[in-house]
This record gives sequence, structure tokens and C-alpha cells, in this order.
Amino acid sequence: MEMNATYTSFVAIGDSFTEGMSDRLPDGSYRGWADVLAARLAARTPGFRYANLAVRGKLIGQIVDEQVGVAAALRPDVVTLVGGLNDTLRPKCDMGMVRGRLEEAVERLAPSCKKLVLMRSPGRNGPVMERFRPRMEELFVLIDELASRHGAEVVDLYGAPVLGDPRMWDVDRLHLTAEGHRRVAEAVWRALGLPPEDDWLSQLAAAVPTRWGARRVDDLRFAREHLFPWIGRRLTGRSSGDGRSGAHFSAELGRAFWVTPEDGGAPGPVTTWRRLDPDE
Repeated sequence: MEMNATYTSFVAIGDSFTEGMSDRLPDGSYRGWADVLAARLAARTPGFRYANLAVRGKLIGQIVDEQVGVAAALRPDVVTLVGGLNDTLRPKCDMGMVRGRLEEAVERLAPSCKKLVLMRSPGRNGPVMERFRPRMEELFVLIDELASRHGAEVVDLYGAPVLGDPRMWDVDRLHLTAEGHRRVAEAVWRALGLPPEDDWLSQLAAAVPTRWGARRVDDLRFAREHLFPWIGRRLTGRSSGDGRSGAHFSAELGRAFWVTPEDGGAPGPVTTWRRLDPDE
């Protein structure tokens, strides 16, 4: 790995984890680890370009069909690919299909960029995690194999105990909090060979025990606001990503576009960056 490397462009593809849920900004939009990472990279590289193509709810086949070719066409320095976990959480999951589509994605992306980053996704400790753990670990074995074969980096979030702590997860129990996303950004930053800025693996302070009644209230809120709607979408064949495009993808033009900070010395939030014209 090249230490203290310089990267001029970054494309992020995947599902809600990379889109940034549930790291919500005051205006209702999402930030997430990829935007945090992009801002940090931009602060050290004039003219930095970024595109986030991730869309919530996407399965690996949809990521490959809708995002991989678009990302490869941009020829970025860095591509991050996180996908397949939504497939493993479905009651019926064809792991052979997941393997084939993920292999296809890596084979197409690796030659198109200088650095391909894959991840072993984090999981919130609890009964849902235990139920789907065997599928997840099968997926992670494949990710390790593909990374070794194609020279990609693997960020092991699954092996970080702190990211299994329920306090790192939003009330929907599916998405990381802002602090969780910040730690993921630091983990990817290090995987790119850049000097560490903090200890993303540090444990949280001991938790204060929650009363039984408060836990039941939280469980009921979770079921009403998140679990039942999720089940309803599964039963009706709908997805939270239906009709959505990535933040930096033009559905009208059928292509992605770069964004870049107005002031490279003080990049600010990605939501304030300007869109680049195709000839810039």
C-alpha cells in the first residue's frame, strides 16, 4: 500500500449504508461516511472530484446493473463498493447469484480505478444479527477472496466490536448513527494509506442499564415505525429505493456527474459543492 497517497477522485456505490442513512443533516438530507471521506480527501487535494451513486434498498444485482458501469466509466482514482448485505437479509437468498454478481462487479471495477475498496459490513448485535450471521459471513469470505484476487483493499467493519454496539445504530436498527459513519470514514481513510486522525476502534464508555419498560417502549416504536413497514415492502415487492437515483446521477441524462468544492481549502459539506460540467 502506498502511504500518504494522493487521490484526485472518488466514486462510492452501494445501498443505504453508502448513501448515508441515518446520518441526517438539518435540511433532511443524508451525509454518511462517503461524504465525510470525500470532504477529507478534498481538503488535501486541489480540484478533487466526487460522485456518490448509492441508493437505499438496492440488491447486489441492481447495484451491478445500475451503478457499476456508470462508476467504471468515470475512471476514478478510488471506488468503494459495498453491496450484497440486503440480499442476505431477505428470507429467500440465492447466495450463488450473490456470488456471481459480486464477482462481476469487482471484475469490472478493479481495472477502471487505481484503488478499489471493499468492506465487510458492520452488524448490530442482537437476534437479527444472529439469525443472518451465517449468510453474512459467507458473503465476507467471498469479499476477502475477490480482494485478494484483484488487489483490492478490504475494510473489516464486521470485525470491529465497537460497531456492533447498539448505541452506534439509529432507532431503525439498520443504519449507523453519525458517530458510526464518522468511524467508517476513518477506517476507509486508513485503508487508503493515509495517516490516522483518531482511533476508530476505541470502545464506548460503559452503557447505563436501561429499564425494562423503556426497552419495551423502544421495541414497540421500532416495530411500528420501521419493522412493519419493512415487512410490508418485502411482501409487496417494493423497495425504499424505488424511483430514486444516486445523489450524483442524472436520471434524465442517464449518466453520473462529478461534484467539487468551491473552495478546496475549506471544502465544507458535500451538499454545498458545485456540479462539474462534462468538459471540466
